[in-house]
Amino acid sequence: MDLDKDLIEETLSGNNNAFEKIVGKYKGYIFAIILNFTKDHNEAENIAQEVFLQIYISLPEYKFDNFKGWIGRIAANKSIDWKRKKKAKFNEQVMENAEMVIDGESLYHYKTPEDILVEKESREKIHRVCKRIPNIYEDVIIKFYFEEKSYEEIAKEEGTTVKTIASRLYRGRNLLREKWREEDDETL
Repeated sequence: MDLDKDLIEETLSGNNNAFEKIVGKYKGYIFAIILNFTKDHNEAENIAQEVFLQIYISLPEYKFDNFKGWIGRIAANKSIDWKRKKKAKFNEQVMENAEMVIDGESLYHYKTPEDILVEKESREKIHRVCKRIPNIYEDVIIKFYFEEKSYEEIAKEEGTTVKTIASRLYRGRNLLREKWREEDDETL
């Protein structure tokens, strides 16, 4: 580990070649951690770049204790962040599909009476299920999806931050999905 300490100190003193040696030494280790989370070679490469950038930025704060473990935690945290973003994106797509039902949009311009009835029932079910989640999440979902307000507008109305609104919306969608499934199970 003395080599690591020397390379870190050289990097901190401005020697970029020293950091390149750190990258060369640990790129396989970092890549393996990330690939374990992502299962996607291209994504792992992108995240690895973020990890090494984070290591470089955070290096002045490193306390010279278990460097390999420290960079491994950074890699794991970046990978977890990636998974969360990917899951949030998937959830967003699911809700966009629900929005199409809410808004009454259809892939076809002509709607049969049956189509209109199904859409109406779906909108009613969404409203009914919304009533089964805590108000703090219901309000954000209604404002975002039904009233088409932005995160910023909702944050201003609620007297909180955009990040809080994003978090409430994320949790609200998850709760909505759970309650939706429960209602489906109850009707079977």
